[in-house]
Amino acid sequence: MNAPRTVAPLPADAPADCNGAIIRFVDVYKRFGPLPVLQGVNLDIPADQTTVVIGPSGVGKSVLLKHIVGLLRPDAGEIFFHGRRIDHLGERALEAIRKRIGFLFQLGALFDSMTVFDNVAFPLREQSDKSEEEIRRVVRESLAVIGLSGTELKMPADLSGGQRKRIALARAIAMHPEVVLYDEPTTGLDPIRADIINELILKLKRDLKVTGIVVTHDMTSALKVADQIVMLLDGKIVFRGTAQQLRCCPEERVQRFIQGRASPEELRALHQN
Repeated sequence: MNAPRTVAPLPADAPADCNGAIIRFVDVYKRFGPLPVLQGVNLDIPADQTTVVIGPSGVGKSVLLKHIVGLLRPDAGEIFFHGRRIDHLGERALEAIRKRIGFLFQLGALFDSMTVFDNVAFPLREQSDKSEEEIRRVVRESLAVIGLSGTELKMPADLSGGQRKRIALARAIAMHPEVVLYDEPTTGLDPIRADIINELILKLKRDLKVTGIVVTHDMTSALKVADQIVMLLDGKIVFRGTAQQLRCCPEERVQRFIQGRASPEELRALHQN
């Protein structure tokens, strides 16, 4: 197995550079009503690498992913895919972009009434002109990649949580995307099943040259799969660099998060009464 490529650290507030970036966020702002979520995010996503986005709940990690596929639009700023600005595109133009991006949702989002085969085949039937014979071939190949060949006729209810997540990943790669977005891919899984997902993320990058963007609270997963780690706090990027650089980061809030330590203020609030 090839060692993950590393990314040189950049100032957390530096605008994203276009060299080697497949996706760029340039000074992106987003709020929901009075609540600011993203506050001037500048970030580049290197091609053929895995970028992991960490941070506490509610800081905008999943919001970041949804901007990439146009499920959300920024209030200000710009988002680029392969150098083309996409945040202002209409739905028809966005569809062409979305076909190049797979999305693994946090809960898998399988259709309970469909077999495994039909779940994986769904985007192929909806977004391609492949024949049923071609679709069968792609479904078999996708299931082989995630190690669940032979499950085509099973229903989601017949699968474990880890298997459902892997079937959802097979569906995400069925269109042979350039980019896969992973929203909390190991949530709800035991450590062994979570590590299978981690290995699949590494496998997709190595064998299929997939650019990955992983949103996670799971530091074991983050440190294993990341070429680049980005930390969001208060709507801003406070760290960007490699796993080793994260471990050595002097910022107290960063260290508390990766070590799982509550702040003194939070602890005092717990013991006031």
